[in-house]
Amino acid sequence: MSEDVSFLPLALTMGDPAGCGPAITAEAWRQLRTDPSLAFYAISAPALYPSDLPVREIASPEEAAAVFPDALPVLALNDVPDIQPGKPNAEAAPAIIRSIALATSHALDGAAAGLVTNPINKALLYGAGFAYPGHTEYVAHLCADPNSPPPKPVMMLVGGGLRVALATIHIPLMTVGYALTVPGLVQIGQIVAASLRRDFGVAAPRIAFTGLNPHAGEDGTIGKEEISVINPAAHALRLSGVDMSDARPGDTVFAEALSGAYDAVIAMTHDQGLIPVKTLDMWGGVNVTLGLPVVRTSPDHGTAYDAAAAGTTRPDSLIAAIRLAAAMAKTRANAS
Repeated sequence: MSEDVSFLPLALTMGDPAGCGPAITAEAWRQLRTDPSLAFYAISAPALYPSDLPVREIASPEEAAAVFPDALPVLALNDVPDIQPGKPNAEAAPAIIRSIALATSHALDGAAAGLVTNPINKALLYGAGFAYPGHTEYVAHLCADPNSPPPKPVMMLVGGGLRVALATIHIPLMTVGYALTVPGLVQIGQIVAASLRRDFGVAAPRIAFTGLNPHAGEDGTIGKEEISVINPAAHALRLSGVDMSDARPGDTVFAEALSGAYDAVIAMTHDQGLIPVKTLDMWGGVNVTLGLPVVRTSPDHGTAYDAAAAGTTRPDSLIAAIRLAAAMAKTRANAS
């Protein structure tokens, strides 16, 4: 096997087989099959894909690149129940979890350039013993050294010309101010800066914090979090060599980033960060997990059960996730 990660295939997880995963994977293969630099294989059940799609079972990732131009390579999971699009089946949960574990293992072992995860329904998995808030935390757990805590994963959305990382994700808005800490923001800033260099090839990253409050607190008159937490974290990051702004007003910082002032923005809340990305690129945004020893991207949407049932799924975000994962893997390989 080549030691150049950029020439290895990507591992695509099955996702929820009743959701959009099978259909968008099939369409992604149709659109990308002529580009060997974007070769991938699915860890899935061959029967999930359209009958008119050429599918070939493979025994190992090493076979994927040769198969890819002519057929969708599938590393078969043999315990996926009969599935009807749009109707989730809890019996599929063990196979969904195993697909994620295998893809992560292949990336860690150097058999895959990285992993691209199709959407899952976390609630469906809990009955099978899935004990993690989501994909990201599970992949981070799988990447942990046995004698160390899991790596700190950071969620970044890429799309519409923006790179936006999140300081907080799925927590109530009223608790965000309590969740923000100086050490936590410093850690996130360091992870984002390191990833911009390693994964995106930005030699000297320029990063902005958003403020939490309107007008970034307006010198403490509309809130104190900027003065007490965000700006001290920015100061500590600058002392460590990271080009980090103090808190910038959330209503202007994304325009500043689009103009070239910043290479990435770290938003304080989930919606604050996702609204600009999804407004600029509703269908083509990509969810990237920073801070892991492997490349991991994902479409920026859910299982889309209704679209799967109606046959109206769109592959744009998965295709963008595949392209970005391949580019990140190549950048990592060139840097090493």
